[in-house]
Amino acid sequence: MTKQINGDKLFVIDPHPVIPPSDQLKKWEDKWFNEEEHADVLLVQAFQAGADQELEACVEWLGDAPVVWDNNGDLHPGSYLRDARRPKPSLKEQALGILDVAHHDVLEDDQIATIRRALEQLDD
Repeated sequence: MTKQINGDKLFVIDPHPVIPPSDQLKKWEDKWFNEEEHADVLLVQAFQAGADQELEACVEWLGDAPVVWDNNGDLHPGSYLRDARRPKPSLKEQALGILDVAHHDVLEDDQIATIRRALEQLDD
C-alpha cells in the first residue's frame, strides 16, 4: 500500500489500525532528514503515539463492551478486548488458514497445493 504525503510517497507495509496520522509521520520524517532529531528519539515518540492511540481505542471499546462474567462471578473482558483490537485476517488469510488444517481425506495434496498457489496470487 502506498500513501501520498505532499507529493512524496510513503510506503506502508502492513495497513494497521494504529498507524500515526500522515501529518505526524511527515513531521517525524522532516525532523529526521533535517537532522533535528535522532532516530531513537523519533522511534520512542512513534511508539508512545501508537500506544496512546491504542489506549484511547481500548477505552472507547470498554465503554461499549458487554459485561462478561465467568461462573465465579468475575469479570473477564481481556480476550474480548484482544479480539476487538487486533486486525481481522483477510478472506485470503482465512482461506489459507483453512487449507493448513484441511482434511487430507477430502482433498489430495496436489489439490491443496493448487488451491494454495491460486490464493497466494490474490491481493489481500
